[in-house]
Amino acid sequence: MEFKTTHQVESYILNTKWEDLPKHIQDRAIVCGIDLLMALIVGSKGRQFEAGVKLAKTLGLSGQINVLGDAGQYNLLGATIAMSHASNSFDIDDGHNMIKGHPGTSFVAGITAAAAEKNVSYKEYLTTLIIAYETTIRWALAMQHHYGFLHSTGAYGAYGTAAGIGRLYGLDKETLNNALSIADFHAPMTPVMRSVEYPSMNKDGVPFGALVGTMAVLETLAGSTGYGNLLELPEYQHYVDTLGVEFETMRLYFKPYTCCRWSHQPIKAIIDLMSEHNFTHNDVESVTVNTFDSAARLSKIVPKRADEAQYNIAWPVASALVFGDVGFLQVTEEALENEEVLSTMKKLTFQVDPELDRQFPEKRLAQVEIKLADGKTLKSSVYAAPGEHTDQVDLAWMTEKFSRITKPMLTEEEQTKLLNVLTEDLDKPVTDIVQLINEMLHV
Repeated sequence: MEFKTTHQVESYILNTKWEDLPKHIQDRAIVCGIDLLMALIVGSKGRQFEAGVKLAKTLGLSGQINVLGDAGQYNLLGATIAMSHASNSFDIDDGHNMIKGHPGTSFVAGITAAAAEKNVSYKEYLTTLIIAYETTIRWALAMQHHYGFLHSTGAYGAYGTAAGIGRLYGLDKETLNNALSIADFHAPMTPVMRSVEYPSMNKDGVPFGALVGTMAVLETLAGSTGYGNLLELPEYQHYVDTLGVEFETMRLYFKPYTCCRWSHQPIKAIIDLMSEHNFTHNDVESVTVNTFDSAARLSKIVPKRADEAQYNIAWPVASALVFGDVGFLQVTEEALENEEVLSTMKKLTFQVDPELDRQFPEKRLAQVEIKLADGKTLKSSVYAAPGEHTDQVDLAWMTEKFSRITKPMLTEEEQTKLLNVLTEDLDKPVTDIVQLINEMLHV
């Protein structure tokens, strides 16, 4: 390997301004900001966040930074640790098909912590999110090609977190290059398919990627040195050359349901069939889901923990049949003893369709066949998951998702007030927004 340091990436990270972003990217930034803060809000109600807060306190990482969802105050590392345990806790964050994971959740904790510490405006926060998306996704593409293995979200979160914090901390390009090099070297190589088959709080490895990215900046400021990162290799220069010209942010997908993306296709197909043909789960004799191999490999166990319900294909599909939705209330641990969902799971069969599998990962497709007790068989068309980048997700789409997903913890009045801030009051300090959300959550 021969690294060539040009500081193109660092210049993009440090010098991009809100006014430099095209209008459609500014609009996308607002959509992404709502989605990521929603993930933190919902995640603050889970056991994984409790573990993150406990860890930050146990390590004595107190400071002056308020975190979303908790009354404590932490230093940068503590705040990042706490919030990184929330951002992916309910699997409701964005994704990118070609890196097979979730860029936004990978860096939102560190960026939110640094933005609160530096008391920057929400506009600067959104700008930082965009530069983090654009650099993270490019590094992820390079990393997965370089290592030839599906290392997922936690891995590239290290790079994106260092990029975002480095910008907000005002590092110069040489210092930022050092931090990015440290993050690249120490990035956790998360084997995500293991978590798909054996679900746990390991999930996509988000907390450890955020931890490494934050530590990369702190190590740099303490005098540690690193050298070289994958985006400095000549074979990946084409990714760097498109920064600020092509926007991977417009290739994000957004998730309407609180579970692995690979189960969203049959969920939507079933909800549409139920609406069209006016039947309930009680009318169903059997369901066959034809899908791609990675989806078929998702766990089908009876879940005992929230994580097992999310990284599962049988539980969410059965929940869709019973409730007509899969949101926060369907994947909490209190929901896991629902006898109707448990009995409906027994009616489900999942099989790999070679043609649908051939189109993965560019497309994630499924088709559903439902046999009713009266002998009638219903067949769906082939479904992609809702919220794909080709669906032109906009503010209206995200507003509907936000209102539906946060309904268990925010009143309609609170939802409206918060959405107004996140779309209209972009000069408001991030610290004020965190405080407002915490007041709504009664923290």
